[in-house]
Amino acid sequence: MRPDDARHMHRALELGRRGMGNTWPNPAVGCVVVKDDTVVGEGWTQPGGRPHAETEALAQAGEAARGATAYVTLEPCSHHGQTPPCTDALIAAGIARVVAPFADTDPRVSGQGFDRLRTAGVEVATGVCADEAADDHAGFFCRIETGRPSLTLKLATSLDGRIATASGDSQWITGAETRAYVHRLRATHDAVMVGAGTARADDPLLTVRGFDVPKQPVRIVVSRKLDLPIHGNLALTLDIAPLWLCHADDAPNDVRKAWETLGAKLIRVPLHGRQIEIVALMQALGAEGLTRVFCEGGGDLAASLLSADVVDRLDLHMGGVVIGAEGRPALGALGLDRLSDAPRFALNSVRQSGDDVVQSWRRQRLQSEA
Repeated sequence: MRPDDARHMHRALELGRRGMGNTWPNPAVGCVVVKDDTVVGEGWTQPGGRPHAETEALAQAGEAARGATAYVTLEPCSHHGQTPPCTDALIAAGIARVVAPFADTDPRVSGQGFDRLRTAGVEVATGVCADEAADDHAGFFCRIETGRPSLTLKLATSLDGRIATASGDSQWITGAETRAYVHRLRATHDAVMVGAGTARADDPLLTVRGFDVPKQPVRIVVSRKLDLPIHGNLALTLDIAPLWLCHADDAPNDVRKAWETLGAKLIRVPLHGRQIEIVALMQALGAEGLTRVFCEGGGDLAASLLSADVVDRLDLHMGGVVIGAEGRPALGALGLDRLSDAPRFALNSVRQSGDDVVQSWRRQRLQSEA
């Protein structure tokens, strides 16, 4: 590792994050081309997953790429997909050295990109900023390794863990700064998901507002029988953002046809008892190509996701208000008898947001997974 490797890789990671939420099913990769300690090219994966970061950076570098170092936030691809291999582009451009955090776990790559580069005489260095890159690519790796996207669950609560008064009044528990932050979180995810109860009660848009995005995230509603307002905001904004409805077999045929006619995508998911089977739901979303899903409730769906152990990150946004025991709890029943069976999370970060507190928690891995 050279003295400036971390600095240039940090820049590549910053660039890669610009693609979060709009490159799926591809990873959001960043690339910086450096020659004689001067940045001559930068790029990141473009919306829809192509062009790739490496080809964008090489195009900007032009002839200056010959003899340069390319900093890439993931092993360059070595297979022919909808674009030629990035390894071939790096070799053809005359890149002398490639720095990356680690190998791609996609079996189509999985070290073969590094092997091809080394065979062509390109020096390869790994291990630079690996922890940061692992966080950025967690959703892509999760889908490759488990078949499902990574999932962030957001809970906006009072200090005593309530999400609304007994009458359902919930606007606003958190302040404007925190609500703006939620829109930024939506923008970095491929999809925003809610349960049918939230869709009925709040009539939400679930779009990113307040700043420009290359494309809106997919909006997902989990509704066993599709008992949703067909003239609500979600239906009226299908020209702005896609809408996927996850339902069970007992959803009425006429309702299915009505939503399909409007332009919604319907995804059938099997039942587990009286509820949609959560693991099957997440696998279905992975099969559609999603890598990062942001769930905003409600309480029953949140509890089901936690019980199924598919919540990878828990974002807790607490407003400085107390509602009381008669208020609506943030979570539905988990059916726990023993504390040892409770889902556990490790604190990742905490910060003040206006008058609110925003905490980010990461799922604690079981010893057998470590």
